Formats: sequence, structure tokens, C-alpha cells
Amino acid sequence: MPTPQAAPFRTAPAPSQPDNLRGIVLMLLGFFSFAACDVLAKLLTESFHAAQVVWFRQIGLALGIIVLIVLRGPSLLRSRLPFLQIFRGITAVLSAVCFVVGVSFVPLADAVAVTFIAPFVVTVLGAVFLREPVGIRRWIAVGIGFVGMLIVIRPGMGVLHPAIGFTVAAACFFALRQVLSRSLSGTDPVVTTVAYTSLTSITLVSFALPFVWITPGETWLWLVAIGLAVTAGLGEVLVIRALDIAQAVVVAPMHYSLILWSTFYGYVVFSDLPDGWTIFGCSIIVASGLYTLHRERLANRKKPA
Repeated sequence: MPTPQAAPFRTAPAPSQPDNLRGIVLMLLGFFSFAACDVLAKLLTESFHAAQVVWFRQIGLALGIIVLIVLRGPSLLRSRLPFLQIFRGITAVLSAVCFVVGVSFVPLADAVAVTFIAPFVVTVLGAVFLREPVGIRRWIAVGIGFVGMLIVIRPGMGVLHPAIGFTVAAACFFALRQVLSRSLSGTDPVVTTVAYTSLTSITLVSFALPFVWITPGETWLWLVAIGLAVTAGLGEVLVIRALDIAQAVVVAPMHYSLILWSTFYGYVVFSDLPDGWTIFGCSIIVASGLYTLHRERLANRKKPA
């Protein structure tokens, strides 16, 4: 599950001549790939434990990192804050496991809609732990976004499976990951953060494999598992590249395209379509998020060069 406001991790400062148009295209492709990854994960949950599905999802990027370490040496893992990097990796695997568990019971588009609360959780955590200034307008946007989430979930009405709580937890862990990214920003290179997150995640989830592993008995299951690893790794690379060449506040709203791709995949593969209330609640969440990003853009313009 990728992040609504920024990205799976924070990148180096954008170049003086950002290529925003190309960045937008890459970001859209990245989230298209992530949506494909999510639908493949949902397919695999019918045959495998969530931990094994997450392992399939993480292994592609982990293998890429291992190749980089072989080519560039162990200096890739040199960090000024290794324990914080490892903690970030722990939040990444917790977020992935919670999302996979949730999406195994809940329609894909509904699960994705709930994860859009992550930017608002980032705002709250940033204010509490990083002492970031948050004006009254952003707090109002946070409150409105929370109302949108309640409309999607409709707690107590029995509309969605109780497992939707796992997707809420996934969004919260993802938001914590974002806050840790801000703490690490400017301390370690992006590739080091990616390496720690990937290797920590794959190591932790591998501990569970002896207890849950089921060897795919059919060719199509192997193909789906390989597709899951490829789309997850490809999505990460595309989003990283987009943030490297473009301004984050420009490309970040492209995350909301994920609801379109997820609705498309959910309908084609599972014949699931979100109901009117889900669409309404999701629209509120997206509008609040876009307003928050707009305020961030204005704040960045006011900062001295």
C-alpha cells in the first residue's frame, strides 16, 4: 500500500529544473502498478496465508537491493541512524500484513479508500512528535477527512466486514512510516533507506514462512506470485523516480488515481463496485487531501529561497 501524501519514502531535494510532467506520468504508472499488485495480493489470499503473500510482495524489491549491495558494496547499508531505519522497516511490514489481511475480506476499492486517511494521520503524528506547525485550516481538513472515512466504513451498520479495521491499522502504520521518513530526511541517502526497509521487511516476514508456507501447486499461482513481486517492485521504482525528477507537491495528488485503478481491477476481476456512500465518503477524503496539499504548496512558495 503506497502513500497518499508523499511516497513510500522521502527522496532527495528536487532538481532546480523539475520535470513535473514526466513525474506525473511516472507517478500515475507507479500507482497503476500498485493497484495491479493489490489485486494480485487479494487473489493470492484465497490460497495462502497473509504472511506468505507479503513475502511474495517484498521479495522482488529485496532481490534488487541484494544485487545493488553486490555491485556497490556494503557501504550501501551505512547509516547514521540504523535503529530508526530498522524501525521504519518494521512499520512497513506491519502495514503490508494488515492491508493484505484486510483486503482478503473487504472489496479492493473500499480498502483502498480507507487507506487514504494516511495523510491526515501523518499531519497528526507530525504535529505531536515532530512539532510541525499545523494551522487551523489543516486541522479542519483532518477532521473532514476523518468524517469521510467514517462514511466509507459506517461503523456499527454492518456494511463492511470488521476486517476493515486492518486497513485502518495499515494506513496508521504507513503514516508512522512517513513520519520516520521525515526524521531520516537529509541523514541517509534514499537508496540506504530503501535498502533497510526492504531487507528488514523481508527478514521479518521470512521468520513466519516455516509455519505458513504452502508451495503453489498450480502454474497460474506461481505466475500470480511472480506478478505480485514484479508489480510491487516496479511501483516502488516508478514512484521513487517520479519524486526524484519532480516536485512532491505536484505529483503527490496522483496517488488518488489509485481509487480509479482499484475500482477498475475490482470490477474486472471480482465484479465488485463501491456503493454510493463509499464513493461519497471517498470524494470527501480526496477533496480534503487535495486541499491539504494545496496548503502545503502555498507554504512552500512562502519559504525563502
